[in-house]
This record gives sequence, structure tokens and C-alpha cells, in this order.
Amino acid sequence: MKNISLLVRPLALAATAATILGVAAPAALADSAGTGLSSSNTFAAQTGQELYETVCQACHMAEGKGAVGAGYYPALAKNETLAEASYPIYVLLNGLKGMPPVGQMMNDEQIAAVVTYIRTNFGNDYKEPVTAQDVADNR
Repeated sequence: MKNISLLVRPLALAATAATILGVAAPAALADSAGTGLSSSNTFAAQTGQELYETVCQACHMAEGKGAVGAGYYPALAKNETLAEASYPIYVLLNGLKGMPPVGQMMNDEQIAAVVTYIRTNFGNDYKEPVTAQDVADNR
């Protein structure tokens, strides 16, 4: 039984990574791996906070302070590069350095919600909400 668990864990991790990176994976396997993806390989969460907690928080941390270790995950807290909404939209859609383009698994409303969330939390005070049209214009 111990040998089986040694095989299952890497498979679950590989399925999760493949799904997040946009590589085709069976929907049932993606859902069972706890990725938060729907059967259409889009994230199920809808609010900015839900999306942050489901998608972003693992790397950028609960308080948006970022992390250094196995990689470099920049802080979103008090981040001046978020002043222009098109920057985080671009990063979500296209990826940047080690960050995959996770916005390709979000619709325009979801990207607008999560960008608005990070721009209005973690010590950021960029009050102008991001709209789905802003995202569509950058897509």
C-alpha cells in the first residue's frame, strides 16, 4: 500500500501542474487534484478574493507579501507597479518570468475581479475598478 501512495502523489502533482499550465488533462483528474478548475479548464471562483485565494495566494502569500525560496514570487503588497491596471492584466494574460499565464484560464470578468482585488488590498490604494472591457482590450 505504501508503494501505491508513492506513485499516486507524483501523478496528482503532475496533473495539477499540467492543468494549471494549460496542458490538456482529463477534467475529472483536474477536479480531483483540487485545482479549483471547472470541467472547461477555467477557474470556478468568481470574486476577486476567491480567485486570489484559489489561484494567487499559493505563491504570493495570504498577505500579498510574496516569497523567496524555490523561486521568487514578488510582493503584491504596496506594489507601485499595480498603479496602472494594464500591467497586472498583461501579466495574468501572458505570464512573466516564472509565472504562467493563468489568466488564460479566466474569463474577462474574473481577471477584472482579481486585478481589482489586488489593487485595493494589501496596502494598495488604487481605487479605480478594472472592468471586463479593460481586460478584453488587453486580451
